Amino acid sequence: MKKIVTTLLMSLAITTVFAQDKNKKVEMEVDGKCDMCKNRIEKAALDVKGVKYAMWDIPTHQLSLVLDERKTNAMQVKMAMAEVGHDTKELKATEEAYNKVHPCCRYREDGSDDSGNH
Repeated sequence: MKKIVTTLLMSLAITTVFAQDKNKKVEMEVDGKCDMCKNRIEKAALDVKGVKYAMWDIPTHQLSLVLDERKTNAMQVKMAMAEVGHDTKELKATEEAYNKVHPCCRYREDGSDDSGNH
């Protein structure tokens, strides 16, 4: 019986390791307005260990990622976004972090032009 339990536990551990994708494609919405936001968002994402690719689209606010699930996950990227002043659906930046972004990047204050011409 002990041998069966050990075998099952080993099988489960192996399955869990192989279920993690080293090139997982992930998309998430990240609030921002302009090219400065784009640079900040992409840099913060790429600074997360395990993120291999990051591109934020200004008009749609979609951040496209390729990440290694063995090293990181989407929530760690969302935490990085909040740390640099950008909201996601799950995490909001603190007022302190938000207030550090350039005034033209402040997306919470008005529904002004999102053209990215900053």
